[in-house]
Amino acid sequence: MWDQYVTSFGLVATPQIILSIAAGVLGGLFVGAMPGLTSTMAIALLVPVTFGMEPVHGLSLLMGVYCGGISGGFVASCLLNIPGTPSSAATCLDGFPMSKNGQAPRALALAGYSSMIGGCLSGVCLVVIAPTLANFALRFGPWEYFALVIFTFSCVSSLSSGSTLKSFIAAGLGLMFALVGTDPSNGVVRFDFGFEDLESGFDVMPALIGVFAIPQLLEDIDDIGVEAHLIACNIKFADYMSAAREIWHHKIEVIRSTVIGVVIGILPGVGPGLSNVVAYAQARTASKTPEKFGQGVLPEAIIAPETANNASMGGAMIPLLTLGIPGDASTLMMLGAFMLHNIQPGPLLFRDNGDIVYAIFIAYFIAFGFLLLFLHFCLKPIIKAIVVPAQFMIPVLLVLCTIGCFSLNNRMFDVYCFLGFGLVGYVLKQLKYPLLPVILGLILGHMAEQQLRLSLTLSSGSLLPFVTRPISAVLLLISAASLLMPYFAARRQEKRRMAILVTPPED
Repeated sequence: MWDQYVTSFGLVATPQIILSIAAGVLGGLFVGAMPGLTSTMAIALLVPVTFGMEPVHGLSLLMGVYCGGISGGFVASCLLNIPGTPSSAATCLDGFPMSKNGQAPRALALAGYSSMIGGCLSGVCLVVIAPTLANFALRFGPWEYFALVIFTFSCVSSLSSGSTLKSFIAAGLGLMFALVGTDPSNGVVRFDFGFEDLESGFDVMPALIGVFAIPQLLEDIDDIGVEAHLIACNIKFADYMSAAREIWHHKIEVIRSTVIGVVIGILPGVGPGLSNVVAYAQARTASKTPEKFGQGVLPEAIIAPETANNASMGGAMIPLLTLGIPGDASTLMMLGAFMLHNIQPGPLLFRDNGDIVYAIFIAYFIAFGFLLLFLHFCLKPIIKAIVVPAQFMIPVLLVLCTIGCFSLNNRMFDVYCFLGFGLVGYVLKQLKYPLLPVILGLILGHMAEQQLRLSLTLSSGSLLPFVTRPISAVLLLISAASLLMPYFAARRQEKRRMAILVTPPED
């Protein structure tokens, strides 16, 4: 294994790749800090750019963007009370009040260092867990892989905000899109409606970029002309040292939030947004002074959510690399980058492309090294950038997305797909449907169809192996339990509400 690390370090330790990682982190910080622009958007813009690069070069660049994009959200949360990314939503609750109280440097330093520490600790978990899980996944047959797809959809449906039914409808829509094109088994063209361009199906990358980018850009139009009121901040090196001491005094909170972030990150399709909120809630529950949360006086109220959202990064990479299942929307984009370079993430990735996997591990830690550097020397220009008017940003991003989609295959059909899927994504978002299940259905639909057909062929049409094979049975059982949990939780909450209503008041 150590020989593999040495070889992979030689691949990464070139001036071009090191500079690409640095540029990715810095660009990700700018994009993540701007309200409305997310790490998903940043990766979507750069995935087409990596098409002409070597796989290690392109994936290292995206790793830098991922790191910077998730981390940068705390800037707007602390100074504007607007989450720069959804993963920094809970940081607003105490980050902005602390800044408003005249302690903006303290808030930014606590958030920045917590993000870096959480990301590095989850990187250690990634390095330790991923190879072990990949070896375990080598036991998977077609039954287990099909059950894994079901488990993924159940996680997304039960843990995503909103209705479980809406999540299933969105996933079904994605599966429907996956059926368009030539059947891989018998070569029959399906649902092409006479259009030759549809014979090869929908390209994943234009669909990915369209579904996530266009709805966000259309929503950002509402911000045109809105003046942002930025809290003045002059952060110094002494503020970082003081924040480091405070974080050390709350090391138990850091460890607990890291565990929360890694565990939630591993769950397919969930991501850092949930870990940010859960860690904040757990910190408040464990606090001796929970009434002070929301007042901007407790450092753990910032440490916990920022540690957790970056800790989910390493967790989200684990299922991506070992099972080919993305942990969140950003790793979903990275899955598209793998596919663009004809690399299939999964248990065989460690055997067939081990040098690329370990290069990604190394790029991950290099990215956080640059994050520490940029937090000290580039935070001032990042703070100024978060008030760039929306009317300048939206057209530029739309043009870049369009050029990127066209450059993938040099055909206008991909641009039409980008716009079409963007319109579908916007309508679904307005109707409060989650977008992630749509793309998961499009990507995993092919995998589910192939594995189901193979499993039925091997078992002579019998469905019994799905419940007699232990791993498959456990995955299906967990899937059923995760879908029933919201129902029972709602019933329990309703019973408590009714009990409060019927309880007579005390005299």
